[in-house]
Amino acid sequence: MRIHINDPLDKQATEKLKSVPGVEVTSEHLEKEELLKIMPEIEVLIVRSATKVTADIIEAGTKLKIIGRAGTGLDNIDVKAAEGKGIKVINTPGANSISVAELTIGLMIACSRHIARGTIDLKNGKWTKKELEGHELFGRTVGIIGFGNIGREVAKRLLAFNMNILAYDPFVKETDMNVKMVDLDTLYKESDYITIHVPLTPETKYLINKETISKMKDGVIIINAARGGIIDEAALYEALVNGKVYAAGLDVFEVEPPTDELRQKLLALPNVVATPHIGASTFEAQERVGMLLVERLIKEIA
Repeated sequence: MRIHINDPLDKQATEKLKSVPGVEVTSEHLEKEELLKIMPEIEVLIVRSATKVTADIIEAGTKLKIIGRAGTGLDNIDVKAAEGKGIKVINTPGANSISVAELTIGLMIACSRHIARGTIDLKNGKWTKKELEGHELFGRTVGIIGFGNIGREVAKRLLAFNMNILAYDPFVKETDMNVKMVDLDTLYKESDYITIHVPLTPETKYLINKETISKMKDGVIIINAARGGIIDEAALYEALVNGKVYAAGLDVFEVEPPTDELRQKLLALPNVVATPHIGASTFEAQERVGMLLVERLIKEIA
């Protein structure tokens, strides 16, 4: 069986996969044109978020049986095209939840206390102490959009900050945590912080837009460590400039890398803290994600 790993996978996980009898494993990132050339030989394709598994790639995989996504979301895979050809798509939900949750907390604190701007100012020889008065998290209200694995991990940590926690999830009606489940309009209206933890779907595309931002508190802080495209970044830019939104912490963008004019204007704002889609980029998460995916694959091909 030929297995191709097109995005970086944990070394131990790769070695475990190579140890399976009758399996030939190749590991190299190929751009689309090169990947299309080898797809007729591939029975299992493994990707992370960088590779877009489009319908034409799937169509070229005449022997393809399984697509493995090392991570949570499946928005970079044409699942319908795969299902139409009887190809199984598997992923690793929950394996990177702690890493994403911790980054979310970091972005919240960085936005509240001007950590990035303070660092840059000091490195440029500026002492801007009087300009960088911020906010405590203590006693404030956070709204969590999406209360799955990651949303729950975020809530666990924010309870330790003595925050009031609201959550919205159409699939979760009640919880055993000290969290109040509310509708979206209530969450927008009452939250000092809003953090997003949902997949990108037709229903969540531009969930945060000019209209929904207008429903939020003045001075709200918005965090997105989920998927680009959930926030209308043009509307966010406008709200950051006019002060409706106090700050934004962004790990993801609708265009990645965010090199276009709009995203560059957004990143240039002093009240934006940003990271290059590193939510799951910890050694611990990548080991968990890789090993879990390989264990699932071994069961499938056994």
